[in-house]
Amino acid sequence: MWLCIKLGALFVVLVAVGLGVLWQKAFAPGPLPTLHDEWWGPGQPKKVSEAVTPFKISIPDSVIADLNSRLDRWQNPTKPLENAAFTYGMNTDYLAKVVKFWRKDYNWRQREAYLNSLPQFKTNVAGLNLHFIHVKPKNVPAGTKVLPLLFMHGWPGSVRELYSAIPLLTTPRKGYNFVFEVVAPSLPGYGFSDAAVRPGLGAVQVGVVMRQLMERLGFQKFYLQGGDWGSVVATHMATLYPNIILGVHMNMCATMHPFTQVLYTLGAIHPLLVVDPPYQDRLYPLSKTYSHLLEESGYFHIQATKPDTVGVALRDSPVGLAAYILEKFAVWTNKEYKYLNDGGIEQKYSLTDLLDNIMIYWVTDSITTSMRLYSESFTSSQLSMGMDKIPVNVPVACMATPHELFYSPRAALLLKFPQLVSFTHPAKGGHFLAFEEPAMFADDVWEGMSKIINGQTSS
Repeated sequence: MWLCIKLGALFVVLVAVGLGVLWQKAFAPGPLPTLHDEWWGPGQPKKVSEAVTPFKISIPDSVIADLNSRLDRWQNPTKPLENAAFTYGMNTDYLAKVVKFWRKDYNWRQREAYLNSLPQFKTNVAGLNLHFIHVKPKNVPAGTKVLPLLFMHGWPGSVRELYSAIPLLTTPRKGYNFVFEVVAPSLPGYGFSDAAVRPGLGAVQVGVVMRQLMERLGFQKFYLQGGDWGSVVATHMATLYPNIILGVHMNMCATMHPFTQVLYTLGAIHPLLVVDPPYQDRLYPLSKTYSHLLEESGYFHIQATKPDTVGVALRDSPVGLAAYILEKFAVWTNKEYKYLNDGGIEQKYSLTDLLDNIMIYWVTDSITTSMRLYSESFTSSQLSMGMDKIPVNVPVACMATPHELFYSPRAALLLKFPQLVSFTHPAKGGHFLAFEEPAMFADDVWEGMSKIINGQTSS
C-alpha cells in the first residue's frame, strides 16, 4: 500500500518536473538578443554623410514613356472562368478596365505633385539612403505636447497608404493635450529607400535601422504605429528597446508565441476559455480559420522562399504587377469581395489612389526587394532569436478589424503584450486600414495613445 502511494507521489513529481522542463524549453522567454548596428550598403562600412536632405519625387519622362509602351503592348489575357469573380485571383475582365484607365486617364505628373505635397527627406543610415515623410504639427496650442510617432507601412503597400491619415494625426485635436509629429519612412527595399545589398536584413534588423533613423532625426524616445510589416517591425522594436519606445499602436496585432496554439486548441473545446463571445466566429471553428489562411497565404510561401523568381515577372510587366497587388487590396480589404466580379476594389478605394501605390513600386523597381523582407524574416538565424517568446514591456494599443487576415484574441495577445492597455473591435475595416478608413483609424490612434500616456487599462 505504502509502496503504491510512494510510487504515485514520485510519478506526480516526475510529471510536474517534466512539465516544468517542457514549459521552460518550449514557452519560457530566453534572453534578449544583442543586436549591433550593421552596414547594409555596398562595400565595406565607411563614414557617410549624416545630412538630412529634402527630397522630391521626380521620375524621368523616359520611365513613363516605357511604362506606356508596355501598357500599349499588353496581350489579351486568359479569360476568367464563368462566375469565378476573384476566387481564382485577379479577374482579367476587371483588369482590362484597370489597364485602360491607367493608360488613358491616370496622369502621373498630377499624381507626382500630389505625392510631393507632404514634406519628404532622405538620409543615409547603415549604408542605405532612406526615404521618409516628416510632418510637424502646426499651430500647436500652448501646453500641448508634441509626440514623435514613427508610422510604418507594410506590403504590398507603401507610404502612399498613409497620406490621408497623416494630416489627421498632425493636426491638434480638441480634447487631447498632445499631437503627433509623424515620421513615415519607406521601409528598406520599398519605394524610394535603398535595399540591402547582402542577405540578413530581416524584420528584426529593420527595427534596428528604424531606431537609427529616429536617432538621426534627434528623437531619443518615441512612439510607434504599424500595420502589416509595420506592426511586425514595431513589435520587434518595442521588444528590443523598452527604454526607447514609449508606446505602440497597431492595427494588425499578432503573436506567434508558441503557447498560442495550445490556447487555440483549448478554445476549440471551449471557446469561452480563449475568445469573448462576440468575436468567437473570427477564430472558430479552427478548420475554417486555417482553411482561409491556407487559401490566402500562397504568396507568402513564394516570397519567403523564392522572391527573386516571381520578382522577374512582376518587374517586367506593369500589368502583372498591378494584378498581383490589386488582388491583395481586394481580398484583404474584405474576404467576401472575392465573390464580386470587380473584387469590390472601388468600394473602398479609387483606381487613382491604388495606381499611385503601384506606380511607386514600378518607378523605383522595388517589387523584388520589397518581397525579400519575407525571405529574410523567416531564416533560421532570425527565428533562433526567440523574439516571439520575449514579452513587450511597453504599453500597447491594438485594433482588430472584422476583415483582417486573422484574429488574435486578448488571451493570446497578452502572452506577447502584457501591457495591453487598449483592444478595440471596430465594426468595419480590413487590412489596409489607414488607407481604407483613415478617419476611423486616426480616431483609434488618438484614443489608444491617450490610454498609453495616461496608463489606463484595456476594458
